[in-house]
Amino acid sequence: MALAEPGALSYAPAVALIALGYHLASRLAYVLYIGTMLRRQERTGYFTGRYGAEAGFRRFRRAAFLLMSNDAVSFVVLCLVSRRTLGQPSAAAIAAGVLLLLVGIATKLWAAATLGGDAYYWRNFFAPPVPVVPATTGPYRFLRNPMYTVGYLQTYGLALLVGSRFGLIMALFDQAAILAFYRLVERPHFAALDSHARAAQNVPSPIRSDDP
Repeated sequence: MALAEPGALSYAPAVALIALGYHLASRLAYVLYIGTMLRRQERTGYFTGRYGAEAGFRRFRRAAFLLMSNDAVSFVVLCLVSRRTLGQPSAAAIAAGVLLLLVGIATKLWAAATLGGDAYYWRNFFAPPVPVVPATTGPYRFLRNPMYTVGYLQTYGLALLVGSRFGLIMALFDQAAILAFYRLVERPHFAALDSHARAAQNVPSPIRSDDP
């Protein structure tokens, strides 16, 4: 197949729509499954009651890893098969895309390294209640939640780099979905975990319910 000329149609619409639908399903599976399972674990001990603390966490982590990996790969595929839907990327768009890619990936890796592998997979949902101490090292010195904010810039960067309209739309959707996950699942858990542990010690909690 010959390469498309600049500005010409360079993607198969049907393939792009299939990729769009698959990535949408992948993102929903990611946030809904992980969110639902974490809430069940928090409320009923779903994993730890059936498999024990360590085995339950490992079982959840395997499923989470597969869903997260599938979500990431499906986004890259979507951007590639829908390239140039914004037209031929300009030099400025390419430069901006590369910058966003580098900053986003570096921030996410830095945040993940700061938290550690267990925290990256929500280990505290499977551990006995202990006071939550917000991270203050690494990128957390500058941002309250670098993982879900600046750590998502690479999605916009890739979409700009290849000129993918669908990629930009889904980058926005993906970030909105993970921020909703944070507000509905993670943040209430952290606040409750900290409140319960500190109530037993009669210590005021530093975590406010209105923190972003």
